Amino acid sequence: MAKRFSIRQQTGFTAIAAACFMLLYVPIAVLVAYAFNESTSVSEWGGFSLRWFAAAWNNDQVIDASLRSLKIASSAAVIATIAATMAALATTRTRAYRGLTFKYAFINQPLMVPEIVTGVALLIFFAQIKIATGYSGLGYLIAAHTAFCIPFAYLPIRARLENMDLTLERAAADLYATPWKAFRRVTLPLLWPGIIAGLMLAFVISLDDVVITEFVKSGGQDTLPTYMLGQIRRGITPEVNAISTVFLLLSVVIVTLFFFLSRKRD
Repeated sequence: MAKRFSIRQQTGFTAIAAACFMLLYVPIAVLVAYAFNESTSVSEWGGFSLRWFAAAWNNDQVIDASLRSLKIASSAAVIATIAATMAALATTRTRAYRGLTFKYAFINQPLMVPEIVTGVALLIFFAQIKIATGYSGLGYLIAAHTAFCIPFAYLPIRARLENMDLTLERAAADLYATPWKAFRRVTLPLLWPGIIAGLMLAFVISLDDVVITEFVKSGGQDTLPTYMLGQIRRGITPEVNAISTVFLLLSVVIVTLFFFLSRKRD
């Protein structure tokens, strides 16, 4: 009898996997550890302290940039998720037809185009609007973030729809439910974990963006990533580590909440 192939039993697999995990997580662990460093150096340990968290909390620029990032990411994620949900319904709850593949590619196009190209294109496009209207508020950043967040929200929502059993939706239609009522009472509750996943992914992608934000933002519109980039250019201090640690904790909390929520709904 032939022996079954198992990748876990291949020579060196465990060592390679361990090395990959170390390369991924050791730098993060070092960053978090040095956020509690008393010293101003990011390479020499000077004792345990919360001074850099206090410094970041009392830094008005950090607070303003953080609130601006959260505002942009929340707005862009909600708008992108609504658009992605409608696009996913339109491309999955239909029969195959010529041009459907093109629509998939068109929706996912921001994933394939380098961010630098998207940033330059948005800079030129929004510059014309700014000249014509005189408006230079956060609307441009929200619109830009929404545009490149749509495919990130679309993918998990579409995957959820494709794996859903159509029997309940057809039963609702057989019982004379209107399309809207069938969607609200049947499709939406089953689709909710996918929508939450898309919303969270879009939020994190928007919150983390630097390249497109650098091209689109106006003066005084630094988000937290662009503010931190500017600080690093001047010299790294553990304050940057403290800010990164807080946002890492926020990400872990969001992922944990989603895990328990999706498990409960499934």
